[in-house]
Amino acid sequence: MAEAHQAVGFQFTVTPDGIDLHLSREVLKHIYLSGVTSWIKRAIRFKNGILTGVYPASPSSWLIAVIAIMSTMYARIDPSLGMIDTIKRTLPVRSVMQTQTVLSAILFATGLWLSLILMLRYILKALLSYHAWIFESHGKMSFCTKLWLVRLSNMFSGRRPLLYSFQASLPRLPVPSVDDTITRYLESVRPLLDDEQYNQMEVVANDFKRDEAPKLQKYLILKSWWATNYVSDWWEEYIYLRGRSPIMVNSNFYAMDLLYVIPTHRQAARAGNVVHAMLQYRRKLERGEHAPLRALGVVPMCSYQMERMFNTTRIPGIETDFVQHLSDRKHLVVYHKGRFFKVWLYYGGRHLWPSELETQFQRILDDTTEPQPGELKLAALTAGNRVPWARARLKYFSQGVNKASLEAIETSAFFLTLDDEEHGYDPDKLRSLDLYAKSVLHGKCYDRWFDKSFTLIAYKNGKLGVNAEHSWADAPIVGHMWEYVLATDCFHLGYTEEGHCKGDINKGLPPTAKLQWDIPLECQEVIEDSYMVAKEIADDVDFHGCLFDEFGKGLIKKSRTSPDAFIQLALQLAQFRDKGEFCLTYEASMTRMFREGRTETVRSCTIESTAFVRNALMTAQEQLDLFRKAADKHQNMYRLAMTGSGIDRHLFCLYIMSKYLNIDSPFLKQVLSEPWRLSTSQTPQQQLNMVDINKFPRYVGAGGGFGPVADDGYGVSYIIVGENLITFHISSKFSSPETDSYRFGQNIRQAMLDILDSLKGLYRLHTTFSCSVTLHYFQNGGSQLVSSG
Repeated sequence: MAEAHQAVGFQFTVTPDGIDLHLSREVLKHIYLSGVTSWIKRAIRFKNGILTGVYPASPSSWLIAVIAIMSTMYARIDPSLGMIDTIKRTLPVRSVMQTQTVLSAILFATGLWLSLILMLRYILKALLSYHAWIFESHGKMSFCTKLWLVRLSNMFSGRRPLLYSFQASLPRLPVPSVDDTITRYLESVRPLLDDEQYNQMEVVANDFKRDEAPKLQKYLILKSWWATNYVSDWWEEYIYLRGRSPIMVNSNFYAMDLLYVIPTHRQAARAGNVVHAMLQYRRKLERGEHAPLRALGVVPMCSYQMERMFNTTRIPGIETDFVQHLSDRKHLVVYHKGRFFKVWLYYGGRHLWPSELETQFQRILDDTTEPQPGELKLAALTAGNRVPWARARLKYFSQGVNKASLEAIETSAFFLTLDDEEHGYDPDKLRSLDLYAKSVLHGKCYDRWFDKSFTLIAYKNGKLGVNAEHSWADAPIVGHMWEYVLATDCFHLGYTEEGHCKGDINKGLPPTAKLQWDIPLECQEVIEDSYMVAKEIADDVDFHGCLFDEFGKGLIKKSRTSPDAFIQLALQLAQFRDKGEFCLTYEASMTRMFREGRTETVRSCTIESTAFVRNALMTAQEQLDLFRKAADKHQNMYRLAMTGSGIDRHLFCLYIMSKYLNIDSPFLKQVLSEPWRLSTSQTPQQQLNMVDINKFPRYVGAGGGFGPVADDGYGVSYIIVGENLITFHISSKFSSPETDSYRFGQNIRQAMLDILDSLKGLYRLHTTFSCSVTLHYFQNGGSQLVSSG
């Protein structure tokens, strides 16, 4: 009862002598500290907002400008060419002449200072629009690029930039010309079509270019002038938020824990450390104190997507969903064995310490109460079709305890599941990585809140996972946070010898609050229907995790080849062996060098890659030449996508524009209906460099993945870990007789080895290219080819 008394700030009793008022000093102390913390946050955000707003200048430069102007005035020199006198005459305040002069000089200096800031920003934007450096060969740099790099470095040498310092200086995503897009599109589909099909497609494309495209392009260019990014808002709305099918598996993606290490096997302790690390990350994020990511250590990436990482929920609607993002939230909601608990994250105006969070989570784990009627599978509503969920939300969760409890979930910082299963990679257990991935991707279909920006999953054995909703951001953004959290957990916070969180235990914490529900039978039926829809999807996911450790990035780079191009060629070879044909291939590339940029598609199946795959029986030199052409082509396409000259986002926006203008385009309809039977993505690693994986080789992440995009295709996510490991996350559907994730994984492994074998000629051409592991595979002929035929 002590906690209950502390929760009351004051009590009063009416007596014959008047009102007897009793104040709780402890609660008033916490209220005072919370207020102080809130004002400190505001002050820091205000300060950082000013620092970001005037970048690349600094607030002190304003004072320098004022002093400089005042000095010239006292020297009887007018640098304003009469503008100060004009300002003085127009000032509405009539006071001492000296005061008017000083005020006019300050106003002129401020205007001059702001003009200089705008000029510096336009110069910076022009410098950041230079992309020739991307297309230059590795290790070679032109004089223009060197000059550009020096000028850019000089502009950034003043002070440490904050997370959003560069946002106003980033260039806008350019709209490619219709001619270039059509040419690149036709080139991308040429290896997939026979002569008759290609000729027909060429006619349709040229008709579009001549008839509908000019008008659509004009409106799209107009939008690019008005909007910050001509793609991102439509991409979020039409690709994600307007989709009415389940987002579980179909849209959400996942990230895994460290591959080999579990810092503690205590579930509550691991959750306590990680939640505290997330709160530290969020505090730095809200203050804009994270360092912005920069290519080459110089070129900044857009940080816009990071704004909605916390306190964000996708809200279902009948026709379209919307993303609700709130300011600082002070609680999270925890799910355990069918019950929902609200846990406060602050105490006395500060974050709860890891040991305090462990105590709260252990209380939940020790709670033996049963779920309320309808509560166990309630989260299945977020896993099923969107329209039934939207209708149920309006009908059953718009008032009373249901509204209050749902609001607690949707306004929480994020969602935490204390899972009652054990998962993780165990080399001694068959399919351990496969089951781990399926659990993080969909779980039991009712133990993750799939609408939250992300759900943190803490397993019974101390392993972790993250399931992320896709509309608000892409995988690299979640990966940035996840790297910070795992590194902070293992190398900064740590654990005691018994596996508990470090720090004293505070027994005076307020208890966790169990959310209350009043779910009628009709709503329980809707929940069960959503669960059955989600379970059918989850049961159909065929997943295989493949750890490729025969060689890695280190050896590939010695062959003077991009590791990504090497892997993409291996995927094309694996696809051809798996199905006996090529298919439209999607590789995600980022466009974050532009303001509010997200992704672009690299069409990895090219004329050059198919030529390399088909001609496996040619001489070593001929194979090497074909490999070089295919790899160079892929790298060039990737660079084009990064610099705003991709194919698919432009065609997508032209299609949306055609719908707004009621213009029927057979070409755009056909392009947008083509299935991606091989969808691939590389998960970035070491964005923060908080852990030296050469010194701590076991502290590497297992990466993450996503569900299959096509019913008869594969989804492949891969992560290049250090110099000697590549992990592949392969998904497909059991219901398709054409796919088998394990078989495809084995084909990828064999394709990697075979491509390296075809490059044996490099030993004679480049003496630096050597590896005993590779020689071992050359001598033993590799492993047996796995084929569907």
